[in-house]
Amino acid sequence: MAGTKPKYDFGGPLGASGIVFGLPVLLYFFYFTCNDATGCPAPALLEPHSLTLEELKNQIPWPEDGVWGFASWKASGWVMGYYLLSLVLYRLLPGQELYGTKLRESGRPLKYKLNAFSSTLVQLAACAVGTLLYGADFAVWTFIDENYLQIYTANLILAIVISVFVFVRSFSVRPGNPQLRELAQGGHTGNIIYDFFIGRELNPRITLPFFGEIDIKVWLEMRPGLTGWLLLDLAFVAKQYRTYGYVSDSILFIAAVQGYYVLEGQFAESGVLGMMDTTTDGLGFMLTFGDIVWVPFLYSTQTRYLSIFPLQLGWAGIAAVSTVFTVGVYIFRASNTQKRVFRTQPDHPSVKDMSYIQTKRGTRLLADGWWGVSRHINYFGDWLQASPFSLPTGVAGYLILPAGTVATAGTSVATMMDGREVVQGAARGWGMIYTYFYVVYFASLLIHRERRDDAACAEKYGEDWEKYKKTVRWRILPGVY
Repeated sequence: MAGTKPKYDFGGPLGASGIVFGLPVLLYFFYFTCNDATGCPAPALLEPHSLTLEELKNQIPWPEDGVWGFASWKASGWVMGYYLLSLVLYRLLPGQELYGTKLRESGRPLKYKLNAFSSTLVQLAACAVGTLLYGADFAVWTFIDENYLQIYTANLILAIVISVFVFVRSFSVRPGNPQLRELAQGGHTGNIIYDFFIGRELNPRITLPFFGEIDIKVWLEMRPGLTGWLLLDLAFVAKQYRTYGYVSDSILFIAAVQGYYVLEGQFAESGVLGMMDTTTDGLGFMLTFGDIVWVPFLYSTQTRYLSIFPLQLGWAGIAAVSTVFTVGVYIFRASNTQKRVFRTQPDHPSVKDMSYIQTKRGTRLLADGWWGVSRHINYFGDWLQASPFSLPTGVAGYLILPAGTVATAGTSVATMMDGREVVQGAARGWGMIYTYFYVVYFASLLIHRERRDDAACAEKYGEDWEKYKKTVRWRILPGVY
């Protein structure tokens, strides 16, 4: 409506600008200052009063070619080949064909082909064969390790290119478009930076020769970034073996639970069709960068850290983090299953006697069982099952010293194959800024998502939502939030 003040999220244009320009720099900072050359963090950062840029530059893996070394044609070419492979597998492998939710303007749904799980299995199988033949020196693992910076940059550039493409193309969307194209409700405020960030078009699609029609948003959400996350993890497991000649239980545990997290999500890929990312948000920098840059390169930080600091948890430590993970998985799956059964099978014995609030829209809001505990108890389960991504890194932080520096004092934690020694020393605890960043970020993300969902439900259900909130008081974690 003309004259209506736009509704901003994520801090509006200022917040969007901070994310667009700040998060890519943050990931560069994480790579350079938590490194395999001098430490995590780089020793110079432990003495900020005497810190100089020249000293810091000497302690990080700064490319010999300067900023031009951030990218390479070779790495970019292989990254594009990786995306092409993902497209080929999408086209050739069989998959489910399902309809999503009905679009707001036309009332008709879009059709999706889903086969991310089988696509990932094919790629993992190929890497398994390569590892059996060549071990930790398999070319994929060594290439990722040796070109991590350039691979990151290539994905960042691709995210920017895709974001610009869908932003510009969104201006061709017209009301009543027979191609079922429409704008996201919150994505066309008129502010360029905010709309670029949040996404103008709801479900941008392209049609390519041989590949056919591709929903760019759902394809990016479930394929290259998630599979890439797994490949990065495995590359760092291989790196630890090349560096020390063995693999620690901590890095194996993290690789295993993150692998489960990815594969379980891809196996249940149809769930993405009902997520806010698909039904509400447009495709802009937020989702594109998040899918193919933020997720794989931030979420693999823990295995990257452990590839240099091979912490051994022992059976007690593994049992503790496994318990946290198992409880989180149970809460997440049980609560989501309960809601699904309530919606699709209301007469099922497990839910038929549960209390609910009948809304004027004709739908029912479950206010019993898991959903009587809090309005988003599944978010707590999701956070809890993701916490063991960081917990196995312990009180993180390490320094890398020349061979023989501390061995006589008996304080060496680990000795690399090249003789260098890894100790915690003054870095102990400071590495947690890197390895536990994910846990804090994910909690913030879920809290923000709950707030967005609360606002959407308040608009959708009106007084009924207020009644529901009085019945179910807690947002996510009872007694806390």
